[in-house]
Amino acid sequence: MKLIFIYGMPATGKLTVAQELAKIIGYKLFHNHQVVDFLLSMFEFGSPPFVHLREDIWLSVFEQGCSSGLPGLIFTFAPESTVKPGFAERAANVMTARGGSVDFVELVCPVEVLKGRMDAPSRLGYQKLSSVELFEQLLAGGRLDASYMPEPRVRVDTSEVDPAEAARRIALGLGLMPSESAAV
Repeated sequence: MKLIFIYGMPATGKLTVAQELAKIIGYKLFHNHQVVDFLLSMFEFGSPPFVHLREDIWLSVFEQGCSSGLPGLIFTFAPESTVKPGFAERAANVMTARGGSVDFVELVCPVEVLKGRMDAPSRLGYQKLSSVELFEQLLAGGRLDASYMPEPRVRVDTSEVDPAEAARRIALGLGLMPSESAAV
């Protein structure tokens, strides 16, 4: 199984781009708020049980995806301080130990654009960060640092293109663009 691991700051468009990418390449989508929102119904964000279970569920889904014969999975991830150090490497190790592979994709966007997206209706359907004030605090405190993430195979600035084009660039960059769509 191929894992496409899309990461970036809050409001870079990870879920929206991942949905478009899933339409192009046909992989299943596993976005981080499926687990985060589930766990928030029982545990405080960042609490020890939340952090432990979140990673266990993420890694278990990757393992089961490999074992079940899924061709690929798209995962979205926002690097932030409550994630245990080394998670990306553990995810890659889970994949390679089961014969799979992982491609890291980074979505970037200027901070001022991110702030303008914080309260978008699409973000409010999940328990996503929607406060500009809290975003600024987290950013200033270094709690949204992605510098430890592996070098991405593809990087897209989502302030420059719409989600469909960002997804197309990712599919092309990863060599996953269906041939009938590539000529368009």
